[in-house]
Amino acid sequence: MKVAAMFEDKTGGLAEKPKPKAKGDFVVVKVQVVPMCTEYKGFKSGRHADCLGHEAAGEIVDVDHSSRVKVGDRVVVQPVTSCGKCHLCLRGENIHCQHMRNMHKETGNEAGSATYAQYLVKPDYHMSHIPDDISTEYAGLACCGLGPTFGAMEQMGVNAIDTVMITGMGPVGLGGVINATYRGARTIAVESHPFRAKLAKELGAALVLDPNDDGNLEKLMEFTNGIGVDKAVDCSGAAPAQRFLIDAARRKGQVTFVGEGGALEVQISNDMIRKGLVLRGNWHYNLAEYPRLLNVIRNNTEKIEKFITHRFPMSNVQSAWELQTTGNCGKVLLDPWN
Repeated sequence: MKVAAMFEDKTGGLAEKPKPKAKGDFVVVKVQVVPMCTEYKGFKSGRHADCLGHEAAGEIVDVDHSSRVKVGDRVVVQPVTSCGKCHLCLRGENIHCQHMRNMHKETGNEAGSATYAQYLVKPDYHMSHIPDDISTEYAGLACCGLGPTFGAMEQMGVNAIDTVMITGMGPVGLGGVINATYRGARTIAVESHPFRAKLAKELGAALVLDPNDDGNLEKLMEFTNGIGVDKAVDCSGAAPAQRFLIDAARRKGQVTFVGEGGALEVQISNDMIRKGLVLRGNWHYNLAEYPRLLNVIRNNTEKIEKFITHRFPMSNVQSAWELQTTGNCGKVLLDPWN
């Protein structure tokens, strides 16, 4: 089978790998769409790799022993390879499992863990069925496109009486605008890149702030009648943006960190105790909430199509990565079969 690869000469292309086989509860998926995430950062830095990606949707094509799926089922492939048995997995929190399985060791497959590939192999309990009224392409956004911010907003209970701020309008943050506006929340986006700031506005943001401008906190307070935002999500991973969210949140507000980042200084007294903030981290969403996320997709097809700005054949993955490095895109999809 073909997989996407980053080569030593800082180019991208295709490599050949053995097609994986099903074994036990590990099933094989023919990948039909690969939503692209942050892999382009490795391409930009000159990384050499041929096992890439963590988002995919497709069709089950090989099953050994499974009562959960069958050949022909269309599925979203959930990230990681959790044990499926611990208290976290049984509650739908597979993403936080502490006992990840080793697919290569258990199945004997040399390849199949990457999603930038024509086939992959995962445990059957990581397969979320796609209903007939949703396309495989759109369902693929139930991974990183919409998933992390959906999980954050589920935890915070975002609703129509809230003002929500989202920092960082990469694909995850743009997905957050769709999630927040679907819930009826008045949504504020923070982004400096012109293309993404414009796209955030088109997806429903009521206000877009440029983090490089002066007086943003004053503008925000004026927009919220001096109170601050009810709930906030950082998708940038940048400490200044995270700090801005803490300062902009109202008393007894909530802030969720989704973007991967480093150190951030938090004042326990002024930020948390006296202000009464709830600060939390969120990686994905509880898998029991998958049907609710499908409703976001089902009821926002026009926004979803606007959110997906580009589609590439996997044979032209280099151009897709080069585009992503410019920031002039929303969610980018790969077709492994072209």
